[in-house]
Amino acid sequence: MSVSSYAVKFLAAYDQTSAGPGATDMTNHVVSVAQECPNTVFVLGGYSQGASVTDIAIGIKTALGSGNVIPESLAPRIKAIVTFGNPLKLFGKTISSASSTYGPKAIEFCNQGDPVCAAGFNMVAHLMYPTDGSVTTAAQKAAALVKGSTRALRA
Repeated sequence: MSVSSYAVKFLAAYDQTSAGPGATDMTNHVVSVAQECPNTVFVLGGYSQGASVTDIAIGIKTALGSGNVIPESLAPRIKAIVTFGNPLKLFGKTISSASSTYGPKAIEFCNQGDPVCAAGFNMVAHLMYPTDGSVTTAAQKAAALVKGSTRALRA
């Protein structure tokens, strides 16, 4: 088994207006790799605006734009969706609640006080995901989903 990554192309900005074009880039990449490598499975994800990119790419409507959506036929090959500081939560949704297809595969992190996902006022909370154990936990849970674990994996 091998692992690779792809940095989705979008202009990260405070107003998050490039989430739609980012979703289109993510979708195009997934479709291209899926066609070239028929046995490849995917873990998708993002942080903050990257989480919005991911939301749009998996078909969740947001107030932050629109873009191309990953075809439903590829959903079984997407084994996990990981987000940190997802603005979707400010609108009362999570991937788990908004998508019957991807909800069971969602691994979502929103720190208490995070202004981007928890309507808080602590910007430090939004910056802590790389150092507070969230990334390690996310990687372990995503790996379990890729390997076919049926355990409930919630952050």
